[in-house]
Amino acid sequence: MTIHFKTLSEVSGLIQSRQISCVELTTLMLDRIGSLDSTLKSYATVLPEAALASAKQADKELDNGQYHGPLHGIPMAVKDLCFTQGIRTMAGTKVYEDFIPDHDATVITRLKQAGVILLGKLNLSEAGMPGYHPDFEIPVNPWDQNVWTGTSSSGSGVATAAGLAFATLGTDTAGSIRFPAACCGVVGLKPTFGRVSRYGVFGMTQWMDHVGPLTRCVDDAALVLQVIAGHDPQDVSTLLDPVEVILPKPHHDLIGVRIGVDENFISQDTDSEITGSVMTALAVLEKCGADLVRVKMPDVKDYLSAWAKLCGAETILAHEKTYPSRRDDYGPCFRDWLDYGATVTCLDYLKADKYRAECIGKLREVFADIDVLATPTMVQPPHPVTQTMLYGPITETLDKSAIKFTAIFNFNGFPALSIPCGFNRAGLPLSLQLVGHALSESLLLQVGRVYEEQTQWHVQHPAI
Repeated sequence: MTIHFKTLSEVSGLIQSRQISCVELTTLMLDRIGSLDSTLKSYATVLPEAALASAKQADKELDNGQYHGPLHGIPMAVKDLCFTQGIRTMAGTKVYEDFIPDHDATVITRLKQAGVILLGKLNLSEAGMPGYHPDFEIPVNPWDQNVWTGTSSSGSGVATAAGLAFATLGTDTAGSIRFPAACCGVVGLKPTFGRVSRYGVFGMTQWMDHVGPLTRCVDDAALVLQVIAGHDPQDVSTLLDPVEVILPKPHHDLIGVRIGVDENFISQDTDSEITGSVMTALAVLEKCGADLVRVKMPDVKDYLSAWAKLCGAETILAHEKTYPSRRDDYGPCFRDWLDYGATVTCLDYLKADKYRAECIGKLREVFADIDVLATPTMVQPPHPVTQTMLYGPITETLDKSAIKFTAIFNFNGFPALSIPCGFNRAGLPLSLQLVGHALSESLLLQVGRVYEEQTQWHVQHPAI
């Protein structure tokens, strides 16, 4: 396997054993970005000089016996919602095209402390909603240039899948880590709400935004989460719970793990190839010792409408400095979304919040006798798209039924892991979502690791 498709864990071993220098690895990655990303368009900003300077420093520290851990010298990239001191952070918007933060987001600070080499900032849909601003380019799916890359962390999914970074960061308000992971055939982890600080990250909502990793295997997701997780005094929503060792100990079975499944929920209005791949994945997990438990999921239709009202209203708050004063500088999709948010009344918001509370309660009942819930990540495989569809208006880009398997877990903040589980007849990635109780990331990753050991879907890469 060529080095750019190796896992973070594999490359970390090469760095630690000095089989490759941080400068050599960073140069290789910058060259690959230079040769491929004019087509794939995953990067909003590439940082060659800063990356090479960081790589030289990382090598120097290794020479002096200063090893910062598994992420030392690893070239990564982050969604361009994350503040980076002295580097433009555009959030996919024209409004913030020239914004240069004077400080780093907490997740950036923690990555730097771990020795990460920041290759650059990644493209995304405008401010995290499905559509893109017409002045910005749309990331291209490396499996098929004509199909969806997921939203909104699309650049993160593409860069990870295409071997343009060994791991990336994304954000997720209704599936925006999990959708790009599913579309691009990589691993995406939405951590427990409050497990990772959102300080210095452009937000949409107060209680549904999450920051998490996209990687090429579950162990890599664990390594990144281990670094970025933990309480942050600058983000009052972060949890006080200590961060235990997230990377699970090697186990090759799932004896005693109760995995819930609602076959009607996962199959209704879902592509049959996706349903089939998920049921096949569950058979693999059962063979490894897991107990499959039949559960009954609530009807989520009303809850998805509540998500739109909550998110729409809270997005107005997130953009109060520039909307409506700079309304015309937004693209048609996000401008429509803001206009919609402005119509949500206090009563609308309160009713939606009531639905959210009801949904959380029903999900609590679902999880009462299980450790993990299994669903698809998406209702359909990566689907054909056009630039017209992706640039808006919002009625063309937002399909509430598409977030059936994802948004409800932004309501309750439970951790959710999307992992590859096959390919459809067209050769496009299919994915399995595993959802756990709060702070159960280690168990989710354990289940994912065992599945990877049995199937090897995660080692399939696009031919680029």
